[in-house]
Amino acid sequence: MPDQKKATRYGLATVAMWSTVASAFKLSLEHVTPLQLLLYASATSCLVLAGVLFCQGRLSALRDLTRRQWRQSLLLGALNPFLYYTMLFAAYDLLPAQEAQPLNYTWAITLSLLAVPLLGQKIGRRDWLAIVVSYAGVVVIATHGDVLGMRFARPSGVVLALISTVVWALYWILGTKDDRDPVVGLLANFLCSLPLTFLAVLCFSDPWPGSLVGLAGAAYVGVFEMGLAFVTWLTALKCAANAARVANLIFLSPFLSLVLIHFWVGETILPSTLVGLALILAGLGIQRIHPSSPA
Repeated sequence: MPDQKKATRYGLATVAMWSTVASAFKLSLEHVTPLQLLLYASATSCLVLAGVLFCQGRLSALRDLTRRQWRQSLLLGALNPFLYYTMLFAAYDLLPAQEAQPLNYTWAITLSLLAVPLLGQKIGRRDWLAIVVSYAGVVVIATHGDVLGMRFARPSGVVLALISTVVWALYWILGTKDDRDPVVGLLANFLCSLPLTFLAVLCFSDPWPGSLVGLAGAAYVGVFEMGLAFVTWLTALKCAANAARVANLIFLSPFLSLVLIHFWVGETILPSTLVGLALILAGLGIQRIHPSSPA
């Protein structure tokens, strides 16, 4: 039965977890490489998701997956977590957390753009307005407010952050054809991605990070960002009588995250970050609240 109060509690718990991960990414990357962070976070996430399914008595569902579904997991796992988090962590390694975090929120705008060629959807006037407003926010953040000069502080980091949104959007578009239980499917995707991540670490990094602090950070990311947050968010949406009311809670996360970035990571939050984030969220709000009218 729908229970809006329970849905709100789970939604707020998810927002609380999401609000901490930008700081966790940045602090962990002071001790490990992006690929090392991905490897140990992914392994931790597999344990967490397997534990959730075990407690629910559904771990045996992995055995019931067909060969087609495992092949599907090979593709989806290559996108997320492998490619997505490799690029996202590399972006966080290059950019201040206060810049990488807001840029990551443009994935919903990227999704609407990719849905045109891949799903045959049309972009309406309000969608175009949302795109323009959100990417204006990206320019403000990337130039530190020097919009007229168009001097980008860390162009490579910005490009990686934006490309990661393309990978994330592709993952969700392909995931629309996934008929598996979401938690079972996610665990299968993560299991299939682990060999890819381990091979990448062997080729481009070192499998032994040599830092307990870095391992602890990776474990935190695996437990909360890649594991429990997904489960609690699904639970919130499942319990909600009004899913839109729960979904709107995500707008709290980036501002809470900036507060934690300031106090935990020690970054001075720039006015350009606040203005850019406000524009990105305004674009998302336009896209979410108002129905589109085809152009």
